[in-house]
Amino acid sequence: MKAQKSSIGRAVDQPDSKIRFYLLLGPDEAQSRGLAARLLEALSAQKLTIAAAAIKSNPALLVDEAAALSLFGERRLIWIEPAGNDIVEGVEGLLGAGKIESPVVAIAGALPKSSALLKLAEASPHALAFTAYVRESDDAARMVSDLGRRVGLKIAPAVAARLASACGNDQAIAAQELEKLALYIDASPHAPKELGHESIDAVGAQSDAGDFLRLADLALLGEIDELAEAMAELPVAGSEAVPAIRSLQRRLLFLAPARARVERGESLDAVMASFGKALFWKDKDRVQTMLRKWRAGDLATVAERAGGLERDLMFGDAPPTEALGEELLAIARKARSRA
Repeated sequence: MKAQKSSIGRAVDQPDSKIRFYLLLGPDEAQSRGLAARLLEALSAQKLTIAAAAIKSNPALLVDEAAALSLFGERRLIWIEPAGNDIVEGVEGLLGAGKIESPVVAIAGALPKSSALLKLAEASPHALAFTAYVRESDDAARMVSDLGRRVGLKIAPAVAARLASACGNDQAIAAQELEKLALYIDASPHAPKELGHESIDAVGAQSDAGDFLRLADLALLGEIDELAEAMAELPVAGSEAVPAIRSLQRRLLFLAPARARVERGESLDAVMASFGKALFWKDKDRVQTMLRKWRAGDLATVAERAGGLERDLMFGDAPPTEALGEELLAIARKARSRA
């Protein structure tokens, strides 16, 4: 079955026992991972990762693991990432099996409409497929507000937009920040409190020494020296690389449609004015400069490269900070050439 944007949240928060395969695809892989994490939480399950290559070489493995009882009786969610058409045979077996104990979630990234895996998931009553597109700024702010309510935070639109931007519109990162902020101001679902800019200034995402969005912005603005200094402060084997590249992706995917509007004939001032409170005021000058520097086609190319780098960072052997630095500096040099 095909899930819609309006129903996917309920589908992962209140999972149907008839659904044994969740296919989360589309360009917004971070959103797909966030939905998979919500499913994991809703099931109160343990995550069992299986590589797509293992299923390709032994398709029966997926059915065996899904049908097996866990050693200590806990629920499991089988997690495949990255997934593609190479797992089709295994998924066919899963959907046709008599009984399974553990559902499967596959994070596939961008798949063409002709994809055999996508067609299989959309055609089966025991599968759910959802395509995650990049959230518009208003959607991201609403996501932050919704997450905030869960931990007792009342968040005004401008504050939500700022926090969403600082977290690269990444649901998992935003949830962590909101939990931290709720503790800081002593908020809870039973005693909700208003979250203001001053709390984010004190302990929020943008006050962190590893300000991921700042790295992305320095690269896109062409600030080579400042970017090099910021990268030098990151640990070589640290965990900052993936959140940083996701922040870059979000900034790129925010800029690309705006730049396309400019190239269709809208004035830059009109495009900037249309953002309203959805764009944090401190970001407006930077965003306007980026829109002047970058063409839509170039932004799309950089976004594609960033997606490839994210997969390499998660599944490759290269030092993450080194790989991130090389890509960001390449972007900065390109931006500098447009000064």
